[in-house]
Amino acid sequence: MQRRTFLFGAAAGTAAAASVAGWRHLHEVTPAIHAPGRELGHYLRDRSLVPAPVQIIETDIAILGAGMAGLTAAWQLRRAGHDDFLLVDGPEPFGNAAGGRHGDLAYPTGAHYLPLPSRDCAHVRDILADLGILLRDPHGERPTYDERFILHAPEERLLRDGRWHEGIVPHAGVPAPELAEHRRFFAEMAQLRTLRGADGRRVFTLPSSLCSRDPAWLALDTLTMRQWLGQQGYRSPTLYWYVDYCCRDDYGATAERVSAWAGLHYFCARGGEAANAADGAWLTWPGGLQPLAEGLLERARARRLAGAAVSVRTVGDRVEALCCTLEGGKPRSTLVRARKVICAMPLFVASRVVENIGRFGFDPASHLPATAPWLVTNYLLRGFPAELPEAPLSWDNMVYRDGGGPNLGYVVSTHQDIRVAPPARTVFTTYAALSDRTPLDGRRWLQTASPDELLALAGADLHAAYGSGIDRHIERADITLRAHAMAIPLPGFRTNAGLAALRDADGPVLFAHADLSGFSVFEEASWWGVQAALRAMG
Repeated sequence: MQRRTFLFGAAAGTAAAASVAGWRHLHEVTPAIHAPGRELGHYLRDRSLVPAPVQIIETDIAILGAGMAGLTAAWQLRRAGHDDFLLVDGPEPFGNAAGGRHGDLAYPTGAHYLPLPSRDCAHVRDILADLGILLRDPHGERPTYDERFILHAPEERLLRDGRWHEGIVPHAGVPAPELAEHRRFFAEMAQLRTLRGADGRRVFTLPSSLCSRDPAWLALDTLTMRQWLGQQGYRSPTLYWYVDYCCRDDYGATAERVSAWAGLHYFCARGGEAANAADGAWLTWPGGLQPLAEGLLERARARRLAGAAVSVRTVGDRVEALCCTLEGGKPRSTLVRARKVICAMPLFVASRVVENIGRFGFDPASHLPATAPWLVTNYLLRGFPAELPEAPLSWDNMVYRDGGGPNLGYVVSTHQDIRVAPPARTVFTTYAALSDRTPLDGRRWLQTASPDELLALAGADLHAAYGSGIDRHIERADITLRAHAMAIPLPGFRTNAGLAALRDADGPVLFAHADLSGFSVFEEASWWGVQAALRAMG
């Protein structure tokens, strides 16, 4: 899971120029740069450019957005026998669950794994059972999963001080007092997983709407995760690094910014078990979560419309959604009229699209979550680079650097393949959350950075792991820019009144997105998709 930077200054300053020049000298590769939804999104900021609709589509329920929340809403409607609905793709079908292919090699351009769901995540278990991934006893204590999708060993490794070490937590060469802090921290996390608030609910679980509302525990949301560590007497630099990495990986921001409640939730909410896997194991696919998205779409058998919503407004007893797409650079619009509309889109989009969103109790100026920009890059490789001997190539490969940084390691897309010999080609996927700057500065950099600068930042961890030896293996690089990849759970997000108001909305316009929870994971997005579908059916 971690992803760190060999060219840490690559995004800013003169050191970046030297790093970029070095990369380009070592390997001449012109990256393909993808910015899903950017062209359409920027175009739609000026509504006056949208032409009159060429057609009107009537439906009972319209779902605006085909990310995980929208797909799950469509799946739930079909599962309940409701077939009069329309799925509007949005700027990018599958959203953060999207992936790509190089021939027979699939790779992720967003999320790449799903932890085994606990019994609290009954809706996720239902989805996995329906898709044939969970094979037996879906609501038992230990279900059985298709072993093809359970993460194979070796799972994780960490590069520190020039050597690979198994696992993600720094331990080799760490002084005994720090290791004692590590043990105390993990013992405390184990204890917190079992606690319940005064209302009888678990303090931390998924979906988060099932968590305790006990004020004693909600007080954690007034602190940052770094402040909580200090209050508890944790001083270990390596523990700080590990916790900071986890916050950046799941929330796109450092432990100095993330709410302590969210930081602890990362460690304490998940606890999936299986009859044929270790506790806390992960499910993964070469294409990341795209196979899940494709499976939901197939099961939903949804009527679809290309394009994205420009406006949503209530007219009489109907809701009208004006949707637009660019065909050959030219706009084409369709008016969708429905009894119910499910806005399965990020809230920064919904706040612009839903007319008078303030009537729901949501004020974008004060309630809109901050969002983290990400960079996801897929490298098509001929063969595999030479490895250091201490630990074998793993599914997830991290690099330790004091002080953190934007990079979060790399994942091997062919890891789950069962072969007699390694494949002739593979894909390494690198991740970077631009957490070393403000979200706004990160988005500005993504928009203005040159291809060489993007490539330098994207390839930082590969160069840290392999040096120039990686270059002769690279055939191509595909860079995906996600300017608003995920909501950041800053302190106060658990008591955000605007999010609570949208979660409770139960009229003609409904909302379904992971942003409603304040952080972006499949368990949350799918939960709100199911809830919106149930409300839409009444």
